[in-house]
Amino acid sequence: MSWKHTMTKTKWTIALLLGTCLCGELCAQDAQHSKYRGWRSLRMSNGLVELQVVPEIGGRVIQIKLDDYEYLFVNDDLAGRSPPPTGVGPEGEWLNYGGEKLWPAPQGRGIPGMWDGPPDPVLDGSPHTGTVLQASGDPAAIRLVSQDDPRSGIRFSREIRLFPGTSRVRVDATMTNVDTKPRHWGIWSVMQHDAADRSGDGYDQNMRVYCPIRPGSIYPKGYNIMRGPEDHSSFALDPRGKTVVAHYERKMGKIGVDCAAGWVATVHGSAGNVLVQRFPYYPEKEYPDQASVEVWHHGPYGPKADQTDPKTFPYFLETELISPFAQLAPGESYTFGYEWYAAALGGDYPILDCTEAGVVCEPLAVTVKGGQAAVAGRFGVFYRGTARLAYCDDAGNRLGRAVFAKEVSPDRPLVLAETIAAPPKEATTVSLIVDDASGRSCGCLATADMVTDEARR
Repeated sequence: MSWKHTMTKTKWTIALLLGTCLCGELCAQDAQHSKYRGWRSLRMSNGLVELQVVPEIGGRVIQIKLDDYEYLFVNDDLAGRSPPPTGVGPEGEWLNYGGEKLWPAPQGRGIPGMWDGPPDPVLDGSPHTGTVLQASGDPAAIRLVSQDDPRSGIRFSREIRLFPGTSRVRVDATMTNVDTKPRHWGIWSVMQHDAADRSGDGYDQNMRVYCPIRPGSIYPKGYNIMRGPEDHSSFALDPRGKTVVAHYERKMGKIGVDCAAGWVATVHGSAGNVLVQRFPYYPEKEYPDQASVEVWHHGPYGPKADQTDPKTFPYFLETELISPFAQLAPGESYTFGYEWYAAALGGDYPILDCTEAGVVCEPLAVTVKGGQAAVAGRFGVFYRGTARLAYCDDAGNRLGRAVFAKEVSPDRPLVLAETIAAPPKEATTVSLIVDDASGRSCGCLATADMVTDEARR
């Protein structure tokens, strides 16, 4: 496997002397320069988030980190180990390293037109080629390319980009038909979150996944129980009936959601952090399993001798994004793009909504009394910059911004408990906007109706 980098000779020498990557840059690491858990890795970092990518273990993004917090599960028993030439274990078993990887969908053992894995000796278990496309700048980028898989007839590749001043990671996953006949698959991104209690033994009881259900869903409850009992206690709708909440209880189970909102958020409640996956939804297209999102809770199942041993059933849960089916003629390719965002929430809070700017934990509220307005809410933000308030009238006309600005960053929650000057009398709604460090708008974080104190009473 080749390991490439584009650092200048001077920068490379300095990096070796320091034993680390230069701040804000991406380095293609080799065994001499750096490792992650014993593997050679490609490291991406922008001072906020860090990604560790290990091409040799099935092209996995093995870790995503915000500050010092690591989100993804890494199998301690396999850490640092290279895959055998067969791509599977000595008894033909799956080598589950952890992290995030790509599979073809749908899955179904021994069923024509479905993927039999895992285990999978090529797409999941064999080395990928890793290349640095852009070592630094806006954005830094790497590419991963799998080997050609004769069983599924496809080759996977991914381009991963990390942007400055944000926790935003862009992934463009491409599936190419390398067979001599047409192939029909979806792209399946499988991410394993570390669900172990970081302070001791057992699992973290404050791990929850939030995924909006689709109005008019094909499923009566808005989600489909794919594995486990129909009354599985880990899965339920939130009090508003708008979001399915998957509370990790270390009980085997899986759900599928025909989510149209384009996001799923995993809250690591004990740490007060969230990892969000955003994706496009195509209502006119057919999806494997009739789901755009699937959530798997790993836990005891089957006739295992020891149901309590974490080595037998490690503590992790999966959030899985699935693309629509792509019908590919020989040589044709299909690309599915999705994004990851990390943010600090400051505690174990629910996710009520998600936009391109961040997540809402407690709704935006602006209450006007006399010549003042009380502003409240809690949010996780995806960009470094400034949050501001903007007012609109009944017709949607922008009335200007409030005399209000607050510095924001993904590594700390945005908690509003402010008193500011009252808005113009014509104002009926207020929006919370996030601007990056250059003043460019990153999007609207939340919108709320203006409330007077008298109306509340």
